[in-house]
Amino acid sequence: MNDPLRVVIADDQALVRAGFRMILEAHGIDVVAEVPDGAAAVDAVRRTRPDVVLMDIRMPETDGLEATRRILTGAADQPRVIILTTFDLDELVYEALSAGASGFLLKDVTPEHLVAAVHLVRTGDALLAPTITRRLVERHARTAPAGEPADLHRDLAVLTSREREVLRLLAQGLSNAELAQRLYLSDTTVKTHVGRILAKLGLRDRVQAVVTAYETGLVTARSPSAGERA
Repeated sequence: MNDPLRVVIADDQALVRAGFRMILEAHGIDVVAEVPDGAAAVDAVRRTRPDVVLMDIRMPETDGLEATRRILTGAADQPRVIILTTFDLDELVYEALSAGASGFLLKDVTPEHLVAAVHLVRTGDALLAPTITRRLVERHARTAPAGEPADLHRDLAVLTSREREVLRLLAQGLSNAELAQRLYLSDTTVKTHVGRILAKLGLRDRVQAVVTAYETGLVTARSPSAGERA
């Protein structure tokens, strides 16, 4: 991946867009478009074919949730979407993660974290801040309207017992290295298990795996996190 990383910024605040642009371009990242609303974001993505979209969740007219759904539904070679939010427990963020967003950032993110996040999701990984993501999913997953989004309510019977164990620990925020240590497996074996889980359940990445673990009841709000067990 030697080509410049291409990013679209969608936010209704001009100062936020300008600030993010300055940070990204200072680190050699190409901002191919900056737009003030979700509909313009969808158009910009179709026109510029970026690698990553920084998407404000709350915008007038078409919000970031609807724009994310449009961008990630049906199109080939989809970009990765990072949701921008002011509140880490925003119910729309949970819905956006369910719709396929690769993670979310608070708008007061440090420049270093912003740049690292964009590079991370561009490689196909998911942007997970385990504690915040777990609280977000715990709060909204079990109270979401039945069947919304229906495609995340999958039968985990297609997974082996080992794969269900890996999914449960993954949903609690463990990294591949921590999973390998906990289960006495090699990093390669863990990556294979994670890949098979995603493939069998038709999931985009680890974020959707976390959501699915809560949606199906494999993990509940009472399950302790890795940090809480330490």
